[in-house]
Amino acid sequence: MEPTIYQIVVRGELSRRYRPAFDGMTLAAGDGQTAITGPVVDQAQLHGLLVRVGDLGLELISVNPTPEPVARVAHRGR
Repeated sequence: MEPTIYQIVVRGELSRRYRPAFDGMTLAAGDGQTAITGPVVDQAQLHGLLVRVGDLGLELISVNPTPEPVARVAHRGR
């Protein structure tokens, strides 16, 4: 089963110190929000990421799967 690329958007422009919390994901901040994008292998991993967002006190704006292939996301922002 191939991972699905998800984009999780939170309110606020997160600094680099949040990168370890979302290892394997790309963080892109701008316009008062941050998009956290990367491969998610199953629903358990997705729920874990959403719990992490809550544990960090971040305000969730949206969660959406994207049609972007895994290879393109893995090379961006690294």
